[in-house]
Amino acid sequence: MVEQLLLVLKVVFVVVLYLFIWRIIRLSVRDLRAPQESMLLGPAAAEAAGFRKVAEAPMPGPAPQLVVLSSPSYPPGTLVRLERDVTFGRSGECDVVLEGDGYASARHALVFARDGARYVKDLGSTNGTHVDGHAISVEHRLRPGDELRIGETEMRFEGD
Repeated sequence: MVEQLLLVLKVVFVVVLYLFIWRIIRLSVRDLRAPQESMLLGPAAAEAAGFRKVAEAPMPGPAPQLVVLSSPSYPPGTLVRLERDVTFGRSGECDVVLEGDGYASARHALVFARDGARYVKDLGSTNGTHVDGHAISVEHRLRPGDELRIGETEMRFEGD
């Protein structure tokens, strides 16, 4: 008797399982056949809904900055914002103090703005200031991607 009851329960379970699966498939097919609502409006529909086209303002470029690539003083990825003139060196009076950089002078270099561009100028340092591997003797205009080396600190110019 117990065996027959177990067999009936197994059959009922399988039937309920198949009904459940059939119901899921039926709902899925119905949802796929139903017309889809879209939140995207075409130009005419957007205008009819009261949306106007707004003149696009040009996106401002990224603010000029230097990204530290390697340095004994700062971890890689440190950003130096160039919103104003910035001096580099070991002296505490500099804007960016290269305290742990033994190859940097007390007042090593200056990055400044002129005519909407950024320039770097060596301030009479002992080891020189380098842009893309070349020592500079006069002020040099920085371009995006230029690599600046002050002492042992290497940075990449971004912006402008």
